[in-house]
Amino acid sequence: MTNPNWLELFPDRIKSILLQLPEGDLGRLEEIRIREGRPLEVNGSGGHRFVTGIGMFTLEEDKAYKPDRSDTRTFLDLISNHSLYTLEEELRKGFITVPGGHRIGLSGRTVLSGGRVEHIRDISGFNVRIAKEIQGAANEMMPYLYDVKEKRMRHTLILSPPQHGKTTLLRDIARQISRGGSLIADPPPQGIKVGIIDERSEIAGSLHGVPSFDVGPRTDVMDACPKAEGMMMMIRSMSPDVLIVDEIGREEDAEAVTEALHAGITVIASAHGSGPEELRNRPAMRRLMEERMFEMYVILHRSGGRTSFRLLDRQMRGLQLRMKGEAYHA
Repeated sequence: MTNPNWLELFPDRIKSILLQLPEGDLGRLEEIRIREGRPLEVNGSGGHRFVTGIGMFTLEEDKAYKPDRSDTRTFLDLISNHSLYTLEEELRKGFITVPGGHRIGLSGRTVLSGGRVEHIRDISGFNVRIAKEIQGAANEMMPYLYDVKEKRMRHTLILSPPQHGKTTLLRDIARQISRGGSLIADPPPQGIKVGIIDERSEIAGSLHGVPSFDVGPRTDVMDACPKAEGMMMMIRSMSPDVLIVDEIGREEDAEAVTEALHAGITVIASAHGSGPEELRNRPAMRRLMEERMFEMYVILHRSGGRTSFRLLDRQMRGLQLRMKGEAYHA
């Protein structure tokens, strides 16, 4: 089995434990949680489980390996490239995105300035979210997202709780529409200009501004930029046909989406929520729904490592799928 490259993020002691996990399970991990003095925990298709010092799964915390101060200090040095002071903005937000698009959430003691979080110190908890590129993840839904009559992508919102694959789908959608081809429609459309606003550097996994994932040959990425501001910058500077943005929800996000749609640009976005009813509890998203800005809603469901979907039109009516509606199996 080829060792995944994200293993190099970890201190030698934790890396050696992870390498002893049962064959096949290592590649299916989605989260690795390191908490100083508490059990090492992983999450994958088998759910949340602790890990012992010899790489065995356990549900008993007393049997699990407990990272110590040396583990957490070494890990922090590795993910910050031994220059924690250069990550001031990341520490304020509470996460670090590392090469490959992997996001590491941080917990510890916050330092306030003017009543706002300035940064986090005494960091003792880490949540490593493993980014995965699954080419073809959006294959089954692509024909529904393309308007054959108008020869354009439909304004689309992908909706699900966290860790259901929204970012994976957005990445594959960007790749496919940037490249064009028969998986989108018949006759196959040509590739079009795509602009990705990648605030958390997760969609494209950019390193020094260059995507590490395949997001297509006609795709431009605005990396580490706030979503609303990035959408306006991309419209002014790169004239995209489609804007792709992850996890919208704030009022300024809704205003930017509205502005883009009025400018004739297709928006394909994602948001947290298990269904449209949850969006109605959020003023900014409720307004987008009531004004019927999105033509298509993709509702994701995750079970046993498989991601399935159902589709709703702008009137919130379910569409009859020609296939079983499975997006991908991670």
